Amino acid sequence: MARTVGGHVRPPESFEDLLRQITDRYDSLSGQLQRIAHFVVDHPDDLALETITRLAARASVQPSSMVRFAQALGFDGFSTMQRLFRARLIEGSLSYRERIKSLKEQHGGGAGRPGSILGEFVDQGIASLEMLRAHTPPQAIAEAVALLGAAEEIHLIAQRRSFPVAFYLAYALARLDKRCHLIDGVGGLMVEQARLATPRDVMIAVSFRTYSLDVIEAVTERVDAGVPVIAITDSPLSPLAAKASLCFEIADPESPAFRSLVAPMCLAQSLVVGLGAHLEAQAPKSKGRRKHG
Repeated sequence: MARTVGGHVRPPESFEDLLRQITDRYDSLSGQLQRIAHFVVDHPDDLALETITRLAARASVQPSSMVRFAQALGFDGFSTMQRLFRARLIEGSLSYRERIKSLKEQHGGGAGRPGSILGEFVDQGIASLEMLRAHTPPQAIAEAVALLGAAEEIHLIAQRRSFPVAFYLAYALARLDKRCHLIDGVGGLMVEQARLATPRDVMIAVSFRTYSLDVIEAVTERVDAGVPVIAITDSPLSPLAAKASLCFEIADPESPAFRSLVAPMCLAQSLVVGLGAHLEAQAPKSKGRRKHG
């Protein structure tokens, strides 16, 4: 909930506070301001570097709408809000988009030519992995591994471009002899398949924009039934983020026609390897208990 001073919304004091306030107030914003919220969350470096006119054009809104968005969050104007994005950029390292731009310039600007396609995808994958490492605290991986290790069964749900991540997890978890269930929605039975998940289990849900409505419906029903959910998605404004017990947000460094799965697959592999080490560490304890029982 937004903090108020004298009846007015108190502006966020840090970039993290700004993200929290956007997430908390997202549902109460108009459709146009929600569109701006997505743009702001997805392009924080651009918010720091570009003019309001350029940003408004990219978000397909008027500059006055950008000002209204800032004021809705308690700022007296756009430039005041922009200072938080600039402070974030100064505190961090060289922007990932700047790195990509530099790489493209080194390649001679041959974007789209057959010989440059591999290089473009490699650059995008590198930037995605750097963002994953920078924005995924080790504690979050540890918490996810603990949840998965304690679960009786792991249910995996995804559709469309996200499905390969869930399919890989099903394969890898089976190799660990961890009981898992891949919810594939065959025959239109996704929600019914998801109902096998109980509060003793964990569900891993993967969805990126545009989000699968079937996945959102199934996850919402299971969350209401008390099932813990680990979400792998692309934004704190994703429909999965507010419902998840633990959420990994993997944003694309750009908005290409073909979005990369490099970072989500890397995260999935990290969870599997972490779970494998966790289960191995628990095995001697289990054997010891059986021996003395």
